[in-house]
Amino acid sequence: MRIKPMLAALVLALIPATAPAVATAAANPYERGPAPTAASVEASRGTFAVTSAAVARQSNFGGGTVYTPTSDLTFGAVAVSPGFTATQTSVAHFGPRLASYGFVVITINTLSGFDDPDSRGRQLLAALDYVVRTNPRVDASRLSVMGHSMGGGGALRASATRPALQASIPMAGWHTTKSWSTVRVPTLVLGGQNDPTAPNSQHSTPFYNSITAAPDKAFLELRGGDHSAPRSDNVTVRKYTLSWLKRFVDDDVRYDQFLCPAPAPNTLISAYRDTCPHA
Repeated sequence: MRIKPMLAALVLALIPATAPAVATAAANPYERGPAPTAASVEASRGTFAVTSAAVARQSNFGGGTVYTPTSDLTFGAVAVSPGFTATQTSVAHFGPRLASYGFVVITINTLSGFDDPDSRGRQLLAALDYVVRTNPRVDASRLSVMGHSMGGGGALRASATRPALQASIPMAGWHTTKSWSTVRVPTLVLGGQNDPTAPNSQHSTPFYNSITAAPDKAFLELRGGDHSAPRSDNVTVRKYTLSWLKRFVDDDVRYDQFLCPAPAPNTLISAYRDTCPHA
């Protein structure tokens, strides 16, 4: 059962019947930014100005970069891991973009480029703990993870380890474990249709099918996509990663329109499965 929607419902129930209609707009204290549009969810930047700060190598993750919206508000946080042998540069574009829509984002380097997915999962959680501890703009109750390839496997492991996470997005995830029935975190699985490194039939599809305890999940396959496509800075990845984080980290139902009903296969998406409607 998700707590924040219940709190929002309680707030609504306590508003007097004579209260002006605009009062309901403030019922969700986690909404950040203007109402989304079809154009805004695919844009390269949102409405918040963003600052960035380098993070030195730590004992439990390899450092990285923190991107913070310039605001007195608090925000949910997202930690993003690269894949095998890669550095944060391969996922760096998620930092300023997601921060400009109202998230504190840390893109990480791993302790070693050869770290396995489970190690990357621990490092994602360590990075989240770091920003909670050091960044006053972070709301510690609204944390999430993303990762590419072995970093995507790390996102799955982090979700299984810490069920209090609000969202998880494994992108072209790679892991030798195929069953994730203990994951209780809303999970968006991104895969490339023609991925030779982590074929969907061996990775993303069994991952998605095995996530049976999460309140919500989705699988998006990028038409013609290779192993790198799910972490690329393209309009489809922009739209669905942002919408997923907004919906489940911020409980922002304004983004439901981009997730439910599920999109039909088209020139950009070869397959999409989900558990709409969202709880």
